Amino acid sequence: MQRVATHTLFGLLALMCLAVALFSARFLLPEPIMAEGMAGHLQARPAVFLAHVGGGVVALALGAFQQVTWRGPRRRWHRIAGRVYVIACLIGAVAGLGLALTSTAGPVASVAFSLLGIFWFGTTAMGWRLAMTGDFAQHRRWMLRSLSLTFAAVTLRIMIPLAEIWRLDFAVVYPAIAILCWVPNLMLMELWLRAWGWEAKVPAPLRSA
Repeated sequence: MQRVATHTLFGLLALMCLAVALFSARFLLPEPIMAEGMAGHLQARPAVFLAHVGGGVVALALGAFQQVTWRGPRRRWHRIAGRVYVIACLIGAVAGLGLALTSTAGPVASVAFSLLGIFWFGTTAMGWRLAMTGDFAQHRRWMLRSLSLTFAAVTLRIMIPLAEIWRLDFAVVYPAIAILCWVPNLMLMELWLRAWGWEAKVPAPLRSA
């Protein structure tokens, strides 16, 4: 039952990640559509903004599937895609930190998004380091933390429309969204890891092709 629930949950998360990745990829078009809300970033700091979007899109598209490819014949894909995921997260996090530090949404939002960038970078880097040292059990735990922060892109895009539907004052509610889009994600993942753990079995070495 736990396995079925976990696979169902990750399947749903993967679909949501793909949907947001596809929607966010519009900013990478030569002439972005529906980009009015981010016009300030596009005009003031286009390289940093596009680096953040590009890193986020790749991380979203690859991240959730990494949790179902770490065993068996798909491990070779897991290893290749994992490297790409790490690079995408690190680029997205550094660029996101740059955007946060120059945000015009107020100090609370700026601090919240800055901390998101720092934690996203840190959890991903820790997961990568543990993989390099062969501690795959802890590697998976840290990469799940990283994935929970990657998922902030999804929760952010759920909360903003809800604020508009409920006709909340965006200037007032946005700092709260900047916190709520990632802190609960990380807390829930930590609770899940503490409650259910993660398999500590080390996969068998990959055979040469």
